[in-house]
Amino acid sequence: MSIYVGNLSYDVTEENLNAVFAEYGTVRRVQIPTDRETGRVRGFGFVEMNSEDEEAAAIEALDGAEWMGRDLKVNKARPREQRNSFGGGGNRRNNFNNRY
Repeated sequence: MSIYVGNLSYDVTEENLNAVFAEYGTVRRVQIPTDRETGRVRGFGFVEMNSEDEEAAAIEALDGAEWMGRDLKVNKARPREQRNSFGGGGNRRNNFNNRY
């Protein structure tokens, strides 16, 4: 199981997030996605802890808590949604014209 942590400060680091969650148990992994183009933190992250009891304690304590000037949104992460195989964006008109 993984924990979703939303509404993060753009100044957060994996070390910062690890330290906060370590107060509730052993942190196995922290991941903070960044924007591909800018490299800037996207404002959310994921934390994996050693047990479900530790994760539940962290969620209970940190959901809605103010940290780094922001009110955190902390809950169980949902599985990633499947995306269609067509990709995203692009100019469909050009794609159509290139096929015929």
